[in-house]
Amino acid sequence: QEWQNPFATWDPRDFCNISEIVLPMDTYWSPPVFILERVNGQNPELNYMVLMHNGSFNSTRPFQVTLTCSLIILKFPFDTQTCNLSIASFLYPVTDFVMKTRRTPAEMMKDSQSFFLTDGEWKFTNLSIIEYTEIMDDKGFSVVTYVISMERRPTLYVLNLILPTCALYLLDMAVLFGPSSLEEKINFQIAIILGSSMLAVILNNSLPTSSNKPPIIGTH
Repeated sequence: QEWQNPFATWDPRDFCNISEIVLPMDTYWSPPVFILERVNGQNPELNYMVLMHNGSFNSTRPFQVTLTCSLIILKFPFDTQTCNLSIASFLYPVTDFVMKTRRTPAEMMKDSQSFFLTDGEWKFTNLSIIEYTEIMDDKGFSVVTYVISMERRPTLYVLNLILPTCALYLLDMAVLFGPSSLEEKINFQIAIILGSSMLAVILNNSLPTSSNKPPIIGTH
């Protein structure tokens, strides 16, 4: 965060060429911002900010938060999800407090990709920024929303779910139209039904449940 305070300026030549100082966050006014989708998280311990001689404040505070996001998993595991991270301050109307982004979405996406330490289930694909005014109680409030797009890596689900399911169906068709006797077909069908039931249990534990529409792989 960066902001200006014209009442906190000085001439470095009058103070031993000191051009910046580090102060606690409660020394001067600081922007009170909130993450709208936040449900849980850890507050930062770096409650300090840097004050420049020209009245420019700079505060870098890392947050680790859990956000709510509506998932559409109809195409699971080949789905792409879009989640919002909205930063706002509903204490000051837009006539007194306006938030702007300093960096472009391309620059922020490049920096964000550098923070991924391991290759997990999700692949960060795109980042866009929307700056708008939210109207509440006939007052406008400044809001900045980061739209984050993520693509699921399907390799694990293909190997553990899709391929075994296809193998069972192919085996079922081969036994049904094969030259074996009726008794052998019945035994094979019972074995296939048991295998499909075990796979359905594993599938139920692996599929995400936070979606209005179930995934196609879970309905077939």
